[in-house]
Amino acid sequence: MIHTERYNVRWHDTDANREVHPTGVLMFMQETGNRQFEKAGRPLDVIRDEEGVGFILSRIAIEMLSPIHAYEDITVETFTCAARGYTFPRGFVIKRDGATVARGMSQWALVRVADRTLVKADAFPLTFGDEPELVTDMPLRFRAPRDLTFEVVGTRTIAFSDIDYNMHMNNTKYPDMVCDFLPDPAHTRVTGMSLSYQKEAAFGDTLTVERADAGDGIYYLRTRKGEETCLEVMVKTQSVEKTGERI
Repeated sequence: MIHTERYNVRWHDTDANREVHPTGVLMFMQETGNRQFEKAGRPLDVIRDEEGVGFILSRIAIEMLSPIHAYEDITVETFTCAARGYTFPRGFVIKRDGATVARGMSQWALVRVADRTLVKADAFPLTFGDEPELVTDMPLRFRAPRDLTFEVVGTRTIAFSDIDYNMHMNNTKYPDMVCDFLPDPAHTRVTGMSLSYQKEAAFGDTLTVERADAGDGIYYLRTRKGEETCLEVMVKTQSVEKTGERI
């Protein structure tokens, strides 16, 4: 069953190019998924507090097909897909005037808060009804070409404003961090992003950020905490001629 919410885009959801930034797109998508739980009478906070389990994002691929601007009316659709093993898939579609402007496909895991063990899908049945999985041009699973050379482009310390009630960086905060480490973020439009979350980054952790240029506007980035990889990202971009102009 497809669940739909309607929003009017805030000016503060946009960036220097007057377009909703990738973090904003991700927030609209996930907020709609959260509201589906809320309206079904199973709010995520209640599930966590009373049932002792919580969803964590494992992978998400998003495509931004057309820029979204301040004060535009958008509809966001979300739906669950057939769960299997320890994986709970969910899709998203954002529309403006009936036309799709962004879409995404994601995979979630369910963990027990007490001991961080995974919960099998058949032990936590959802009642939303399953829809077919989206097939996106941005791959949900990817591997950086072996001949690419990664370079350290900076560090990032996880601040209080990054974290959620689990005391680790909220997954919607990562796209902004990734964009900050693109070569010329002020003149770059992100048109696709695939994120693979591998290890949580907690409040106070300092991450090393590495980047590789694959050409044709495609970059691979990863964050590390010591020897451990926390995040791997594939980013598809195009140049914006002049920042601040609405395109």
